[in-house]
Amino acid sequence: MNYSMPKYFQNMPQVGNSLVNIDEANENAVREIEDAIAQSIQAMQDSGTPDEKIHDKGQMTALERVAELVDEGTWYPLNSLYNPEDFETGTGIVKGLGRIGGKWAVVVASDNKQIVGAWVPGQADNLLRASDTAKCLGIPLVYVLNCSGVKLDEQEKVYANRRGGGTPFFRNAELQQLGIPVIVGIYGTNPAGGGYHSISPTILIAHKDANMAVGGAGIVGGMNPKGYIDMEGAVQIAEATIAAKKVEVPGTIHVHYDKTGFFREVYDDEIGVIDGIKKYMDYLPSYDLEFFRVDEPTEPLFDPNDLYSIIPMNQKKTYNIYDVIGRLFDNSEFSEYKKGYGPEVVTGIAKVDGLLVGVVANAQGLLMNYPEYREKSVGIGGKLYRQGLIKMSEFVTLCSRDRLPIVWLQDTSGIDVGNPAEEAELLGLGQSLIYSIENSHVPQIEITIRKGSAAAHYVLGGPQGNNTNAFSLGTAATEVYVMNGETAASAMYSRRLAKDYKAGKDLQPTIDKMNQLINEYTAKSRPAYCAKTGMVDEIVPLYDLRGYIQAFANAVYQNPKSICAFHQMILPRAIREFETYTKNKYK
Repeated sequence: MNYSMPKYFQNMPQVGNSLVNIDEANENAVREIEDAIAQSIQAMQDSGTPDEKIHDKGQMTALERVAELVDEGTWYPLNSLYNPEDFETGTGIVKGLGRIGGKWAVVVASDNKQIVGAWVPGQADNLLRASDTAKCLGIPLVYVLNCSGVKLDEQEKVYANRRGGGTPFFRNAELQQLGIPVIVGIYGTNPAGGGYHSISPTILIAHKDANMAVGGAGIVGGMNPKGYIDMEGAVQIAEATIAAKKVEVPGTIHVHYDKTGFFREVYDDEIGVIDGIKKYMDYLPSYDLEFFRVDEPTEPLFDPNDLYSIIPMNQKKTYNIYDVIGRLFDNSEFSEYKKGYGPEVVTGIAKVDGLLVGVVANAQGLLMNYPEYREKSVGIGGKLYRQGLIKMSEFVTLCSRDRLPIVWLQDTSGIDVGNPAEEAELLGLGQSLIYSIENSHVPQIEITIRKGSAAAHYVLGGPQGNNTNAFSLGTAATEVYVMNGETAASAMYSRRLAKDYKAGKDLQPTIDKMNQLINEYTAKSRPAYCAKTGMVDEIVPLYDLRGYIQAFANAVYQNPKSICAFHQMILPRAIREFETYTKNKYK
């Protein structure tokens, strides 16, 4: 295939260096955390009803249903450990990005090993994260549903709030208004909230034994005027329950296929439902990616496994960000925007499977005679200064104009502080970058390689950008906090230390409190906690980061909401202009 505009998009500069020495200690430290995360995920998947008992019922597990649904090798889990309420079953769903018959979709499967897929604390928000991703990427949302309704003894944590039970139904309606289909395959009993979960999608496909209803057959009582249960009431309930067993479960296929017609299709076996979903996915439009490609898809020049030696677990050690970029993108090519200006950040264009993406990354190391608003200063890579904030706002705006999705590679210690920083307008420039991101209307993902600190975490494409952030990823080295534990302890207890020191009091009690706070920060900022609380949507092994970036880019270009022709793009021309024609004092 001959691709157009080769001077812009083919044979772009290559970045990164070959790995000279393998850092075995660092690699072992990274893999130890990755293995611990994997074991936690496996333990979550193994909990609940054993697989054998599910199979004895003639059912597949949620993971087995997903495996049958998505194309082999294209499953990228999200929020595997998300469990903000620390509920014993997790949030009761399996979720991720997967390709179905060549088309990408967000897939949510009820975990029928966990309380028959009931609504439990944290599930509604996890479902909303799924619809957020589908909305951002403009790709279908697919449910593999088996929802027994609300876990009644936890209803106050599930039912009624702005991101609680019921909100996903409104979100499904919103997706449909945006032209994004929601497809559901229904298994088992789906009453009450499970019923609305079933009815809210666009296309309903059912197993022959499935049902959906406003209420279940087991709901035998109403408003008891006594307000309590006595012996008389207990007997009435018992008799009503016995009688209810003789009554057909409401909302079976005899109702919703034969009479209402809500079920589009009904299948006799579990695989049939999966095949039905595939069929309707096949009906949906999507671009052949050749329409958008600017170059042949190629692997990086350097092995992504080198990242285990390149990215230090020690947060104070530096590394070459170009070595990271060179192991994530096609042929290790990277066309940089305003190289040398705002040196604390690196911005530019790269390719993923031959598809263009914008890249923003934090540089590491010392920056001599920088920033320009401090005399004889030394800047710290990873911290944000005036030029870097301006450059990123420009870059995001140009990506928006050229309709390029953005990959953020975040490793930041925060934004510069003090009066010189305030006079340099950093507070306003940080918010200006947020404005640029929100105004961009292009899908973005954020990877917290190591540090996500203070307000810099927000402005560097963080997960707070609900309308633009498709998902955020972490690594074994990820730490997310307002400031590190030592700094926080000093901020909270410095005055007390000074006061007690001046008064000649024993400092040890305060020291103990400071160390306790540091330990709490450590526990509440590391990868597992970040995954459980949703600070990141998945902790991803370093070797798999490129796979997630590929899935993201392919999904974005599947059916974009708007298009900019290559020959109409300004960003690559701006890069060429700066590098070729501008007398650049920053080089």
